Amino acid sequence: MIISSALIYVVGALIYGALFSAQWMALSGYTAETLAPERWRMALSPIMPIMISLGVGILMQGRGVGDWRSGLGFGLIIGLFFLVGGRLYNFAYGNEPVGLLVLDSVHLLANGGIAGLVLGGLKAAD
Repeated sequence: MIISSALIYVVGALIYGALFSAQWMALSGYTAETLAPERWRMALSPIMPIMISLGVGILMQGRGVGDWRSGLGFGLIIGLFFLVGGRLYNFAYGNEPVGLLVLDSVHLLANGGIAGLVLGGLKAAD
């Protein structure tokens, strides 16, 4: 679980920090000045990968997921139907651009896939 959580965290840092930071800020309506007082929220960022990894791990138990391939498929299903599905609520009932939904959904789908891939691979290694 620690490995998958760390990888999810790194991918999030790449997507929102290194690769698409300016796009995320623009789509979210932030500038450097308006984001500054909200930075405290980023202290919560390690919690989400842990929750996702733990949840995927719990759901994988007893479901025949025993290698990285089946883990990846299982994680992508969780990512699409639970993580992205839940994320759609913000889009449907909020006032946000489609680009933000797409960026967040790609990240969430990757989160499920990473958790399943790593946890399935580690199970196969046991």
